[in-house]
Amino acid sequence: MWTSKTITFILFTATTTLLTSSNATTNATTQPLFPAILIFGDSTVDTGNNNYPTNTFFRATHLPYGIDLPNHEANGRFSNGKLIPDILAARYNIKQLVPPFLQPNLSDQEIVTGVCFASAGAGYDDLTSLSTQAIPVSEQPKMFKSYIARLKSIVGDKKAMEIINNAVVVISAGTNDFILNYYTIPSRRLQYPHFSSYQDFILKRLDNLIGELYSLGCRNIVIAGLPPIGCLPIQMTAKFRNIFRFCLEQENKDSVVYNQKLQKQLSQIQASLTGTKILYANIYDPIYDMMQNPSKYGFKETKRGCCGTGFLETSFMCNALSPTCENHSEFLFFDSIHPSEATYNYIGDLLDPQIREWIAA
Repeated sequence: MWTSKTITFILFTATTTLLTSSNATTNATTQPLFPAILIFGDSTVDTGNNNYPTNTFFRATHLPYGIDLPNHEANGRFSNGKLIPDILAARYNIKQLVPPFLQPNLSDQEIVTGVCFASAGAGYDDLTSLSTQAIPVSEQPKMFKSYIARLKSIVGDKKAMEIINNAVVVISAGTNDFILNYYTIPSRRLQYPHFSSYQDFILKRLDNLIGELYSLGCRNIVIAGLPPIGCLPIQMTAKFRNIFRFCLEQENKDSVVYNQKLQKQLSQIQASLTGTKILYANIYDPIYDMMQNPSKYGFKETKRGCCGTGFLETSFMCNALSPTCENHSEFLFFDSIHPSEATYNYIGDLLDPQIREWIAA
């Protein structure tokens, strides 16, 4: 017959085993997939760097931007809520929001888990950033070098490089080079009369950026292609006779060709840089599908933004005096250029499993 001591011991052992198993399961699900997230690019991923330079043209420091964030305050994100960097960081248990590197008084923990270097209005072409006073993509690695120096001061040289080697790096840019530069300003069209040659120029700039980030220790790099540029509300508005607001097919074709070239180039870059894993993020197809099949995603409006008329408003034109749509999640775009948080969440749903499979391969 079992004694009371024997029964107590068995119960204690069983409880300890269950707790250990439960803790192991919890740790497996809460362990970050990457130690840090590092972001480069334009307004699609700028979490607030443009708040700080005094001369930047594009800012989102006012409502209704940020209205659906946890604190319902504008903080520099060009949407009603979270951006892709925030969504991915949360999915991978890194952090809930990715701070901009230029934010004053960043904590050591924020530095260790990664920051954003992107700037709204930036492009791979420095001329694009010159017209918007954004921080050019080519200049963003300089901020990254400052970040590395601070990271090393916190965790030491060896641990810092381990974090950077294993961090996920996200690059999203290129759209501004076309809508704010080549399609709008004549100087580049005179220099590159064939559109294809300008695409090649942009891709060479991206090649240089990847090479520089590689030299600084980055190894896991996700690069977004172009969206269907001709479906951006502001581009539809630019064609004054487009009263039915159709997507501009030629601009969409330009995006498709660029993305095809980009995918081919990324394969070549990965083969040339030892130890690098590069993932092409296809954002064209999901956004185009949202345009064609809005009800599938719960959208009721895809041809204008939620802010103001939705035809032109962005940055300072989308402000606290602008009327906004009643249900933000029913609009594909929040302003005339930038997607709503709902759109970013759908894109995050698609990217998440792709990134998990890619990094595990």
